Formats: sequence, C-alpha cells, structure tokens
Amino acid sequence: MAEKIIELVFIPFPVPSHLSALVHLANLLTDTDPRLSVTILVLKSPIDTKIDSFTKNSSNPRVRFVKIIPDDESRVPELMENPKHFMLRFLESQKKYVRDAVAEIMEDQTRRIAGFVLDMFCTAMMEVADEFRVPSYICFTCGAAVLGLMLHFQRLNDEFGFEYAAARYEGSDSELSISTYVNPYPASVLPSSVLEKDGVLLKNFKRFWDCKGIVINTFLELESHAVESLLADESFPRIYPIGPMIQEPNGEEEQGKGGREILEWLDQQPDSSVVYLCFGTNGCFEREQVKEIATALEKSGHRFLWSLRKPPPEGKFEMVGEYEDPEEVLPEGFLRRTAGAGRVIGWSPQMAVLSHRSVGGFVSHCGWNSSLESVWCGVPLAVWPLFAEQQANAFQFVKELGMAVEIKMDYRKNCGIIVGAEKIETAIRELMDPDNKIRVKIAAMKERSRVARGIGGSSRDFLDRLVQDFVHTVS
Repeated sequence: MAEKIIELVFIPFPVPSHLSALVHLANLLTDTDPRLSVTILVLKSPIDTKIDSFTKNSSNPRVRFVKIIPDDESRVPELMENPKHFMLRFLESQKKYVRDAVAEIMEDQTRRIAGFVLDMFCTAMMEVADEFRVPSYICFTCGAAVLGLMLHFQRLNDEFGFEYAAARYEGSDSELSISTYVNPYPASVLPSSVLEKDGVLLKNFKRFWDCKGIVINTFLELESHAVESLLADESFPRIYPIGPMIQEPNGEEEQGKGGREILEWLDQQPDSSVVYLCFGTNGCFEREQVKEIATALEKSGHRFLWSLRKPPPEGKFEMVGEYEDPEEVLPEGFLRRTAGAGRVIGWSPQMAVLSHRSVGGFVSHCGWNSSLESVWCGVPLAVWPLFAEQQANAFQFVKELGMAVEIKMDYRKNCGIIVGAEKIETAIRELMDPDNKIRVKIAAMKERSRVARGIGGSSRDFLDRLVQDFVHTVS
C-alpha cells in the first residue's frame, strides 16, 4: 500500500511580501522531504494587491495554488467602511470558504493533513484548523526581536487594558526593557499597532499562544539574542528561525516591466557607486517630501537609482501606483541635470538590483523582507521607516546590529513632518562612505546568512526539526 502524502494547508495574507514568504517556505519544505505536499489557499482580496504573478502554476509539482472565490461579496462595502483594519475583518469573513476548500482536500484518501501554516495576520483560520482537529503553525514574516516586542505589549494589554500603552508611551521619550532587545528600547520608535486603543492587532497576536509552532523569517546568527530569548520562554510555542527566506532574482521578472533597461544601466556604473532608493510595495511620499529627496540626491553627487511611487488618490483605498511623468513631482530640471548620474524609475526588480556589483547602498523603509535582502546581498542600509513594524526594524539595524545609518528612525507616514534635504544628503554620504564600518559588519553577516541556510547551518537544522514535527503529527 502506497504511503500517504503528508499535506500542509498554507493560508497567506494576500499581499506580495507575505505571499512570497509562504511560497518560499512551501518550496523549502517540499525540497527537504519528498513526502510533503503543500496546498496554498489564495484569498481573493477586494483590493487589487498585485499578487497574480505569485499565484501562477508553480514549477514545483508538490506546491499547488487554490484560489478561494467567495460566492457572496455583499458585505465587502460594509467591511471597507473602516480601512484601518479592513483586511483582518475580511479574513474573518472568509472562514467558511476556507472550510469548504479544506473539506475537499480531506476527501482525498491519498493525503493526510499534518497542519495549517498561517500567515501572522491569518490567525482567524486557527478556528477552522481546530474544527478539523489539525494543528496550526504561524509564519511570522518579521524578525524575532519584533515578535518579542509584540508579545510584550500583548501581555501588557491583557493585564492593564488596551489603552495602557497609548496612555503611557505615546509621545513619550522613555525607554523600555524588552527581553528580545539588548539595548533599552525607545518609546519613540514603537510600532503604531501597539499604541492603538482598540488593540485589534494585538488581539490577533494573542492567538499565537495557542498554535503548535512559529516559523520566523530570520536566522540565529542575525538575531542571536532575540532567538535565544524566545527559546528560553518555556510557556511559548516552539519557534523555527529558518531564514532568510528571500525572493531570489527571477530571470523572467528582470526582463519585464523595464527590468532589462534598469540592469543594463547598472552594468555601465562603477562598482559600489550607486545608491538605490526604494520604500517597499506601499512606500510613497507626497510632492514636498519628494522634492527634498531629489535635492539631497543631486547635492550628494552620488549615482542613484530611485524607485519613485505615486500615492493613491486621496480617500481611495488602493495600492500605490506609477507616475506617467515623474517630472510632475520632481524639482524643475532635475531629470535633465542628473541624466548622467541617476535614474528615476517606478517598479524595480529589487533582488536583481541589490545583487548587482554597482549598488553600494540602500535607502530603505526597512521592511523586514527588504532588510533581509540587504543582508543577503551585503548592501548597507540607510533607514527611513514609514509604518507597520518598520521603526522597530530600523532601531534594530542601527542600534542593535550596527549595519545601517539613520535618516529618521521615528518617522511615521502621514505624520506631517518633512525630512529636510540636508539631513538626507548627510545620511547618503555616510552610507556611501567606503570606509564606513557598517560595510564590514554587513559583509560578514552576508556570509553567515549563507552558512545558516546550508547543510549543518542553524536555519537548516531548525527546518529539519519543523519537517520532523509534521511527519510525527501523522505517524
């Protein structure tokens, strides 16, 4: 009798950065053990989150995508009335469709489901897993230090209420002691989610305590203190730091959307001479701030590649877009004056850019995926966080790891603050200084990231433990 396939059900948060992390994890698991198979349930978001390119048929025969198409979208307008937490409420509304999809998988007598692997924002689906008596695992797409930070505040909110953090720390210059950080943590760079009086996101993180394990997109050598702190907490679920899970350069992607032209331009530049500016999938600035960045780049004298994105229309719940003509927001004559030294683009093939020999620095929003990509490629960062947990990542890379320079760690999108050209220029000069010690540190961490993922490395060891956990569940 043939051995049954060990099936895993993956439910990603339907945005590119989160979906790509779970796709990468699915490939890692199935490459590690041929008994494993993964079904990725892709939820149809009412907003176009640009994930179609990630849901094409996989070249891996043991990873398949199943699109979840709701038959009733009548509640969507009601859910979108409050954009702030729309996606979490939307996910709650999709449980019945996920339940139906899982029931269909269960009918296949050649497969046994060993677990649900849920994106960090999809904990509502733990209830579905419980109904099928299947264990849940969380894929935490941020780092170990941030996981400790969020759980620290989740505990505080359980004890003192959801208004406690905002009342005590909002606008404060105090410092906190948090177990996953070596240095005192400044309240000024707390993620906005821990300061929300309704505590919606922290209620989501409370469910982490009920899962069987947490996969973290990090590696021991990068966050040794944070990882060891979480491992030492016996009350917490098992953790599996198996990163860095990053999207490797994609040949097809590099050729599309102007990718070929971008890489050809980089080919013509000297080694480590280009500063790359990109602020993530949803990173954008208003006209006044764009002009300050442009002025800083021009005055710095450094070659640059700038991914400039267009804010969505005011009042519209949409993703950022592309400028048909970036001159509408740039200083007059900027493109003409910098034509020989720089390029302003829209979308960019980020991993291909960071891997290029001519790129010597990365001005970044410090999203976790981008931060890991900078480590993997050995490119130092200048941090300019916008929202989510990015302020915490910026603090970690500047103060804890010493692999980045600061533009403004406590910046928050829509805060009304304009960062001046002089400050940006100073940071760019510091970033691109060939004698800056951060270059040595990030070059060393680049090598450690590769060792961690190799045979006998720390991430590979944790991956093997995770696979064995799935196998034992069905044995």
